[in-house]
Amino acid sequence: MNGKFVASSGKDALLRQYLLEASKAMEAVDNCYCYFVGVNEEEPDADYMHELWENQAAHRASLELDVFKNLIEKAKPLIVTMSNDPVLIIIEGKASF
Repeated sequence: MNGKFVASSGKDALLRQYLLEASKAMEAVDNCYCYFVGVNEEEPDADYMHELWENQAAHRASLELDVFKNLIEKAKPLIVTMSNDPVLIIIEGKASF
């Protein structure tokens, strides 16, 4: 999954903090293979995330965990727009960690 979150003016740092908290919490989720938070210098109010999951069910299950429910509730009021790229099913490739 790839997503873009645009925060209301002046709230980008707080939104980024919540996304980074989610990233740290993902370390305890076995079937989350990666969760990256990134920025684009040309869009100061935007934050990007990239997630790689074992499958879609694993991602859906993570949204039911209290830690993520709480982070989502805190972040929602800060988000002006949100978009997701199409969900890709990876068939082959390489990742190094």
